[in-house]
Amino acid sequence: MEPGKNPVTYKDAGVDIDAGEALVSRIAPAAKATARPGTDASLGGFGGLFDVKAAGFKDPLLVASTDGGGTKLLSAIETGNFHGIGQDLVAMCVNDVIVQGAQPLFFLDYFATGKLDVESAAIVIEGVARACKECACALIGGETAEMPGLYGKGHFDLAGFTVGAVERDQVLPRTDHMHPGDVLIGVASSGVHSNGFSLVRKVVASSGLSYASAAPFAPQSLSDALLVPTRLYVKSGLTAIRTGGVKGMAHITGGGITDNLPRVLPDHLDASIDLGALHMPHVFRWLRDASGLDDAAMLRTFNCGVGLIVVAAADKAGQIIDAFGDTGERAFRIGELVKGQGGEPTVRYTGSISPT
Repeated sequence: MEPGKNPVTYKDAGVDIDAGEALVSRIAPAAKATARPGTDASLGGFGGLFDVKAAGFKDPLLVASTDGGGTKLLSAIETGNFHGIGQDLVAMCVNDVIVQGAQPLFFLDYFATGKLDVESAAIVIEGVARACKECACALIGGETAEMPGLYGKGHFDLAGFTVGAVERDQVLPRTDHMHPGDVLIGVASSGVHSNGFSLVRKVVASSGLSYASAAPFAPQSLSDALLVPTRLYVKSGLTAIRTGGVKGMAHITGGGITDNLPRVLPDHLDASIDLGALHMPHVFRWLRDASGLDDAAMLRTFNCGVGLIVVAAADKAGQIIDAFGDTGERAFRIGELVKGQGGEPTVRYTGSISPT
């Protein structure tokens, strides 16, 4: 360096190490509160440790899932409403683990931005921690990356990763135990969840409404209606599994019921779903009418009011519905398995979607 010139620091380049340390200090208590058998959930190490044996498993298989915030993050950024985004991230990962019959054990998050806003980032990650605690899933680490030039002002990206465990003889789905007449049980979603937001954003932009506008379908702002966080189905799902009647579960995400339910079915069986049993919530009716999509397209884009589907033994269906109800979820029969027509399993819809 030439004499008399000041050094160019990391902060001059746009990365504030002190802000990163301030964020870790802020979120450490929330992470520690997620501690569970197998870990202490403390932050600061190079890697997070977990003792599967201490968690009480005897012959476990590990189940891993990863996901991101998607374009729902853009809506959150535009409105400044970050309180549910952390739960969205956790739910999209742990719900994929529970449908394999596994209990989520630990979670790691990745928060990347151009310039770190400690307050906003803390709200997001504290939301992650709250959702982890609700699922008895330890937040054992993560990464906060400040990358000026890669992200625009005020923008950030969010991703997560979870690992769960299930005893070897309890893995779902049990496709070899599925038969015609098995009952399909839908578990209600809280709204749009975290899929289809590229279309949601386009509909909002073309509707002439702003996120601050009153929702045309509910007594709340459009922002509050659309950004309701994704349901966490871990406690309710594990309770249902303990009834002994669950043969499979499908998390209804991108691709809707049409693409997700066949993923847990054997080739010789199809799903027959009565559309009249779905009771599509008003938010989806508004999206359908505003976008011009028909019901078939809606059912392949959004969850349409059903965030989880359970394949159940007919004689256990009532008990499983009650198990979801006892844990605060609304569950209802939506159809049954029928003999397939050959080839890959598919969803056959009957009836028409009824009013809510």
